[in-house]
Amino acid sequence: MAVVESDKKKPAGLIAIFRSFQYRNYRLFFSGQSISLIGTWIQRIATPWLVYHLTGSAFLLGVIGFAGQIPTFIIAPFAGVMTDRWNRYHILIGTQIAAMMQAFILTILYFSGTIAIWHIVLLNVFLGCVNAFDVPARQSFVIEMVEKKEDLGNAIALNSSMVNGARLLGPSIAGLLIAFTGEGICFLLNGISYIFVIVSLLLMKVKPRKIKIRDTNVLKELKEGFSYAFGFAPIKYIIFLLSLISLMGMQYTVLMPVFAKEILHGGSHTFGFLMGASGLGALTGALYLASRKNILGLIKIISMAAGLFGLGLIAFSFSRVFLLSLALMVIIGLGMMLQMASSNTILQTIVDDDKRGRVMSFYTMAFMGTAPFGSLLAGGLAKIIGVSNTILIGGISCIIGALLFAYKLPVLNKIVHSAYVKLRFIQPEIVEEIRTTTD
Repeated sequence: MAVVESDKKKPAGLIAIFRSFQYRNYRLFFSGQSISLIGTWIQRIATPWLVYHLTGSAFLLGVIGFAGQIPTFIIAPFAGVMTDRWNRYHILIGTQIAAMMQAFILTILYFSGTIAIWHIVLLNVFLGCVNAFDVPARQSFVIEMVEKKEDLGNAIALNSSMVNGARLLGPSIAGLLIAFTGEGICFLLNGISYIFVIVSLLLMKVKPRKIKIRDTNVLKELKEGFSYAFGFAPIKYIIFLLSLISLMGMQYTVLMPVFAKEILHGGSHTFGFLMGASGLGALTGALYLASRKNILGLIKIISMAAGLFGLGLIAFSFSRVFLLSLALMVIIGLGMMLQMASSNTILQTIVDDDKRGRVMSFYTMAFMGTAPFGSLLAGGLAKIIGVSNTILIGGISCIIGALLFAYKLPVLNKIVHSAYVKLRFIQPEIVEEIRTTTD
């Protein structure tokens, strides 16, 4: 493993932010995935719009969202076992082809005039199953593209900036396409966008990863992964905080259309600006993390970012002014991204490689798998106590989680630093100096 260099030897400015581009495989992945993610966001906007156009039912919008997310929660742990057993590179190629097929099937059904709600539900369930394998495999594969492990945090942050860049562009493009051409073109473009990431994957030169030959069954390996993840304090508390943030805090996005219309008395453009502001904050957070010279001190950022996210939600719940709400959404997006990406980086850098897929599957469950339950909870609470109070409760929950994590921070810091010494991220003689600056 590489030893972290002194700050004087580290690149600065834009070179520091984009230093993971020095690796050919990562450049290929980033370019292909950037195009594909724009297509993904175009389809994410077009699908609920088509459902509402066909049915006029807000309930069915929830059903479609639930159908796309619940497979991730159920399947992800088993997918994590397979990610450790199989070649992650081959899994990624397979998931991208499967997702492309889903988009093209939607396209054919739309233009044939036979598309029905049950088609969309089934195809969303299928895509959710694909994502259950894709996310842990993709997260675990980053380390195989970045040769120097100290650049792993930079690569993860750049991935986050790529996602949020697509999140800013995709919905805008989708809105124009839906208005002038209809939803079918959105599905078609998403299908075509997958070709770019598949080609980029095929052009890579990947060194074969040593995979332990296992004679144990899947359930035994799942139990082994669970015991490892939740027996190691940093992984356990990071996943617990992620679950809480995703369940109670992240569901502000579900309530945002109602908040824009009922609280701020705006229209679809108000909703678009609010979500765009959140994306801008998230992109800013991702670029900040990418500019950091190394991974040290990230665990402290996790608790601070979770607190910032919670404070932003609390302030937003009281806002009745559009411009103030817009500014608060930037803060919310910033806190969310700093917390999520920092958590990802810590997990990726302290986990044993032969258990990486299983740990990242728990990350996927915490980050994405709790979302459908959070959506149901947010919707139910909003009906009883109102949208603003629901967001307020979410913000308070995030603050409590941040404080509990901060309470454990001194112990977690020591464990993480010891792991970094063992993995030769840092030299033993500078551990004490690092602790004084991060505790």
